[in-house]
Amino acid sequence: MNVFGKLGKNTDLNESIGLNNLGNQFWNLSPSELVEDTILNGQGELTDTGALAIETGEFTGRSPKDRFVVCDEKTENAVWWGDVNIKFTPEKFDALYNRMKAYLNGRDVYVRDAFACADPSYKMNIRVVNEISWGNMFAYNMFLRPTDTDLENFLPEWHIVCAPGFKADPEIDGTRQANFAILNFTKKMIIIGGTGYTGEIKKGIFSVLNFVLPHEKNVLSMHCSANIGNEHNDTAVFFGLSGTGKTTLSSDENRRLIGDDEHGWAENTVFNFEGGCYAKTIDLSREKEPQIYDAIKFGAILENIGFTEGTSMPDYTDGSITENTRVSYPIDFIDNIAVPSIGNAPKNIFFLTADAFGVIPPISRLTKEQAMYHFMSGYTAKVAGTEVGITEPTTTFSACFGAAFLPLHPAKYAKLLGEKLNGKDIKVWLINTGWTGGTYGVGSRMKLSYTRAMITAALTGKLDDVKFEMLPIFDLEMPTACEGVPSEILNPRMTWADKAAYDETANNLATKFVKNFEKFAAETDPTILAAAPKAMVK
Repeated sequence: MNVFGKLGKNTDLNESIGLNNLGNQFWNLSPSELVEDTILNGQGELTDTGALAIETGEFTGRSPKDRFVVCDEKTENAVWWGDVNIKFTPEKFDALYNRMKAYLNGRDVYVRDAFACADPSYKMNIRVVNEISWGNMFAYNMFLRPTDTDLENFLPEWHIVCAPGFKADPEIDGTRQANFAILNFTKKMIIIGGTGYTGEIKKGIFSVLNFVLPHEKNVLSMHCSANIGNEHNDTAVFFGLSGTGKTTLSSDENRRLIGDDEHGWAENTVFNFEGGCYAKTIDLSREKEPQIYDAIKFGAILENIGFTEGTSMPDYTDGSITENTRVSYPIDFIDNIAVPSIGNAPKNIFFLTADAFGVIPPISRLTKEQAMYHFMSGYTAKVAGTEVGITEPTTTFSACFGAAFLPLHPAKYAKLLGEKLNGKDIKVWLINTGWTGGTYGVGSRMKLSYTRAMITAALTGKLDDVKFEMLPIFDLEMPTACEGVPSEILNPRMTWADKAAYDETANNLATKFVKNFEKFAAETDPTILAAAPKAMVK
């Protein structure tokens, strides 16, 4: 066995996680070295931008039904068990990991020391062991990068072992199928096998932080983007599911980006968990997303993209492998960022929804109780063409705008949000980036320029002295005027030619909100339940 790269003092994988009889070990290689290894191993190629293009194999996205959490003394009474957090026994974990270790015998591995959480008070040291070089480069891009001095005495708190070539046997191992991602909070380990999709690494640690920070440190973990105003250093946070504009709307030339996806909210800080960005590239153009487009250069990794025939030029319109094409890159590939990736506690919070039913106002102000209710609801809508089988607008609820990564009950996160809002001058806004004037197919999509104008008005305090009116059923406070926005679109009901049709559609959507919330009711404070839309019984 040969060992290469930058090592610190604590580098015995056998002692720490029982990995022995390995082939060559490559520790903390530079991106250039990892790109070279990937190409020499025939596992990727350089594009004309300088970015490394790879294919993740059978899996081009996460597999939520194959994500498990070890149920033991630490987690049994704390984790929100069910479809999101599926139980796995400690005995099965140990047996599966033993088989995984046997698979790695004699194989080369790539080892990366990194950390999560930009706020030093919450820093988590992570050691990632990858079977594949580009998987290790992904860890370099996405996690925070230690200095050489940091590496000298690096002590990992959590380990990730990722072996895409190892496939589980469901009959022997207790998995659902050959791929798996399993979190063990007692052993502080994540094991991933049978899938090359890199997002399992990133979201594995996000899930860990979603348990550790709220449960043990009273820090609210958030699936959101965040930025800081250049002039007043005011922090804004943007929650939203895919397609609502979270990345686009947090990109603002007048504000510095803290991060685009995962953050913690401590007593006085909002801090990025990550050191990179992992963005979708389907239909990407410089006109639509200039920051992402220009970040695709040497050091970035493109996943599952197509090429213009006969060239090394990426074709971002090509979804033949998957619509979930992605790019990962270090956050400093973007010019206008906060260094370090930390801001003050937020002054404004935005919940983004793409309401395809044309019911939700383009901007509305929430009470604390409404904020907690809509946070737990995590509403958006999918429209025809976004997924196979969807032919008409479909409601989507994802608790806390990230249900797939929440080990705790959503009420725990909502309670923390409420505590942080208590007695503070923090404004929470619900933003509809979806449809107006009717449902999808009848109305039109809200103009991005109008949404940006409304968010800017909220951020700069221009809505503070504006008169507000109440939207029935949802009881949402809407401004009657906003600079740069036609006043007639601010009340969604007034944009519909058929007001009775609006009322019926609004009532139907309110009923879906109430129905979705039934599963939370037993563990939710009555004041939050009272903030639900007032659906009329027919």
